[in-house]
Amino acid sequence: MNSFTDNYTINGITLTAQPIHRQNEVLTPDALEFVAALHRATAERRQELMQARHARRGQIASGQDPRFLPETADIRNDPNWRVAPPAPGLEDRRVEITGPVDRKMTINALNSGAKVWLADMEDSSTPTWRNVIQGQLNLTDALERRIDFTSPEGKEYKLRAAEELPTIVVRPRGWHLPEKHMLIDGKPVAGGVVDFGLFFFHNARRLLAQGKGPYFYLPKIENRLEARLWNDIFIQAQDLLGIPQGTIRATVLIETITAAFEMEEILYELRDHASGLNAGRWDYIFSVIKNFRTRGPRFVLPDRAQVSMTQPFMRSYTEQLVRACHRRGAMAIGGMAAAVPNRKDEAANTAAFEKVRADKTREAGDGFDGSWVAHPDLVPVCREVFDGVLGERPNQLDRSREDVTPDDRALIDVASTTGTITETGIRNNIEVGIRYIESWLRGNGAVAIHNLMEDAATAEISRSQLWQWIYSHAITDTGEVITREWINDLLDEEFARLERFDDDRFNDARSIFEEVTLAEEFPTFLTIPAYARYLTEAREEATKEELVAA
Repeated sequence: MNSFTDNYTINGITLTAQPIHRQNEVLTPDALEFVAALHRATAERRQELMQARHARRGQIASGQDPRFLPETADIRNDPNWRVAPPAPGLEDRRVEITGPVDRKMTINALNSGAKVWLADMEDSSTPTWRNVIQGQLNLTDALERRIDFTSPEGKEYKLRAAEELPTIVVRPRGWHLPEKHMLIDGKPVAGGVVDFGLFFFHNARRLLAQGKGPYFYLPKIENRLEARLWNDIFIQAQDLLGIPQGTIRATVLIETITAAFEMEEILYELRDHASGLNAGRWDYIFSVIKNFRTRGPRFVLPDRAQVSMTQPFMRSYTEQLVRACHRRGAMAIGGMAAAVPNRKDEAANTAAFEKVRADKTREAGDGFDGSWVAHPDLVPVCREVFDGVLGERPNQLDRSREDVTPDDRALIDVASTTGTITETGIRNNIEVGIRYIESWLRGNGAVAIHNLMEDAATAEISRSQLWQWIYSHAITDTGEVITREWINDLLDEEFARLERFDDDRFNDARSIFEEVTLAEEFPTFLTIPAYARYLTEAREEATKEELVAA
């Protein structure tokens, strides 16, 4: 298979990318047939769910606030059902480190001392074909302990002893992202099906032999029916490989505003495979902006830096998440601490540690069973905080949080958010958005900017805030009305300040940023036009269906 130069087709499966080294180890005929079976069983329903997303956003835009669903009240009111008990390696999740699955990051994450590594094929990974395939190779190499390497600078990277390594939990791409380098019956496969299917096919039995199992984080889910689709895929995948039902475990990121109204229902749909929910805070803020962007001043947020976890609507979201999880025997995992240590700046380093400590202290006190960090230096900080609350206990599942009352109105009480919009905040959104997209185009999906770890979610906040502020004629703290013309002027100034280098992608990044920020219509994800235009081997425009239905 490594010899083809044009499209390669077998049994209705077409590969359109230039092959990369060792991809024949991943794209075996049996593995491709496995992915094809999952795709053919679910592609039509996935498309229906994408159209349902579009319709739901239209309802919200027209003034229909989301509420708890009357038709699922029986699920919420039944006190007796529980999710599956914690699986081996997921009983204690007090510190989880996240990051992309490139070779260096794989070793650093596995050596970090965390309890869990979120091996990320989604928001911190650019979905180039090389990254998609090499990520699969790196995960298998790590499980086989053949991933050690020496960098060009001579630094050696080697795995610790097996018993010191964290449990691996893989995050595939969301339902909205296609993989245009793999066509089945002439149509692109969902990126998430490719990521899940290849990892599960090659490693499920290997993980079971090591005393753990195939575990996943599910991103961007918007409702219980999307969770049901994943559950059906899990059932089919386990059947196809002859693996016992319930072996898979999935943690769902509650990172869309609509999913927050169906947290218990999502757990119910996945109950034999569910292991918890995660407070995906950055995408959650983006989702609030995206869904309510045209609803007027009631839903206009201040500068991104001021939308903290202590703002009322964010506080309600996290407290209701812990209650929903613990009521059903599921783990509640806290959000990403975005602060990144800077070993060259002691003052910035101290400030980063203090921010992370305060964030994790609040989460541990609220009943979360663990939390995320993005940098190995933050693992000890998070662990120390949760050690102080947990002691020898593996989790806080016994804290039911019955003191929290489910409140659907509080989830969208955006109007109670305090803060202001500043020119500094606007300029920061422009700079972060362009710098992140530039890095993404070069294949790096996670980048530290101003001592904060930025990924696709924070870039989405940056550009969507600007779009909403323009649409709403929002006013800054100095009385300046935000217009498209003013943003264009600031964009010119910020772009001129960027430090250029050979082969940078800033011109392309600016083009994408302007398209997703200044267009009359709001593209649902910046990654969709960016992927279609710059990452597929046959460059193209994203289709109208892709842009609106995601």
